[in-house]
Amino acid sequence: MASRGRPREFDVDQALDAAINVFWSQGYEGTTLDDLTTAMSISRPSLYAAFGDKEATFKRAVERYSQVDLRYVETALAQSTALAVAAEYLRGHIRASTNPDRPPGCLTVQGAVSGSQADQRVVQFLNTHRAAVEVRLAARFKQAIADGDLSSDEDPADLARYLLTVTSGQAIQAGAGATRDQLSRVAERALAAFRQAT
Repeated sequence: MASRGRPREFDVDQALDAAINVFWSQGYEGTTLDDLTTAMSISRPSLYAAFGDKEATFKRAVERYSQVDLRYVETALAQSTALAVAAEYLRGHIRASTNPDRPPGCLTVQGAVSGSQADQRVVQFLNTHRAAVEVRLAARFKQAIADGDLSSDEDPADLARYLLTVTSGQAIQAGAGATRDQLSRVAERALAAFRQAT
């Protein structure tokens, strides 16, 4: 019987969580394979075998980030009113961007610092990732209009883009040291504007 190979000697989710923190704090371009293997406590051959190259590892890290750190998106979309969706989305983003177990801000914002042509695939990947959230929010607001919960004069895509613009700004502010309380006050102002649509 052929050998099945040695089992992995590390926890994949823990390794990806470590990779998330490295990419988040240093950006994609600023992160080296040595940075990753040191943080993940694995050898370079093990990294390649489990995740692939740097770009593939980054994409796996973003997938893990979406499942764990962005769970608030699912909670927000499940709310019964458009206003509650917006409130949970903004407040959930604040909780995630000020989580003491993570670097401040947002992986898909801080991790996207990349200016070289070679890394444009990564920039496009992150743009697509953010666009997918925007599309889901827009669909939820379209349903809210159909339900009579939002004015028919409102544009669902504009409302979704507005929320993503606010949270992108909050991520930058969190990365610069803004506190949860400061970000919450900004969110409340954004919600005051959002209420005009309901």
